[in-house]
Amino acid sequence: MDYRVLLYYKYTTLDDPETFATEHLEFCKDLELKGRILVSTEGINGTVSGTVEATDKYMEQLKSDDRFKGITFKVDEAEGHAFKKMHVRPREEIVALDLEDDVDPRELTGNYLSPKEFREALLSDDTVVIDARNDYEYDLGHFRGSVRPDITRFRDLPDWIKENKEQFMDKKIVTYCTGGIRCEKFSGYLLKEGFEDVGQLEGGIATYGKDPEVKGELWDGKMYVFDERISVEVNQVDKTVVGKEWFDGTPCERYINCSNPECNKQILVSEKNEERYLGACTHECATHENNRYVKKHDISEEEKAARLENFKNLVSQ
Repeated sequence: MDYRVLLYYKYTTLDDPETFATEHLEFCKDLELKGRILVSTEGINGTVSGTVEATDKYMEQLKSDDRFKGITFKVDEAEGHAFKKMHVRPREEIVALDLEDDVDPRELTGNYLSPKEFREALLSDDTVVIDARNDYEYDLGHFRGSVRPDITRFRDLPDWIKENKEQFMDKKIVTYCTGGIRCEKFSGYLLKEGFEDVGQLEGGIATYGKDPEVKGELWDGKMYVFDERISVEVNQVDKTVVGKEWFDGTPCERYINCSNPECNKQILVSEKNEERYLGACTHECATHENNRYVKKHDISEEEKAARLENFKNLVSQ
């Protein structure tokens, strides 16, 4: 049976997100969809997986609702579900920027750039391209020459901009994110902060990679996605690997969560080094009493001690 993954959002007015979330969850379950959907008074933001028939019915239903008129779906073929469960949750924002004076992208947002126009911006010497995603997303893959903000959460991006405002203020700025939703707010925020020439990649990386003309060109690595797939290909022209293995720095595109549940840091690790270092990012995490890798693989104390020696050898190298 063929499956799909749908990525979508729509800034629109939802008067009662709590009721909508309850009813929408039942609708999704009836279609046997799985995924994660956020709703708020400012709209909807979701990723769901399901059969071709089920996803067709889902898209048809949303498109027929006047509140979601003009909604765009990015569609990926899949071998099965990309999620384990189905969640629809009401939130204050459908993408959290946590501004005291929030930005409404329906009123203020940057100029939309087609994939072709964005590629031209990437090649322009007078344009600064800022990645609006988190650092671990950037480390797996990014547009060639783009700026990597030192952030682990989208809500930290405004503070990072304020710290680096002087070097960007007089520049032409273009920004990008996975599907476009973060750029809608971020580009509006830049305009609000006084930046004058601001653009954004319409539809995000997901659209750029499927464009028949640009074919993902000038993208390096893979695109991080927030589901069971972890990552997807983008560049159809000259694919390169930019991710670096956490322990030895070799090319790597395999993300895991640190086995210490209190850390849970996402790191790029080979299967060999995940085993070698007990699935942990540090010696401290490897020795944590609730180390998930140790429990899952029923590692004996003797074997655990032997593998912990690897951290000492790592430091001495």
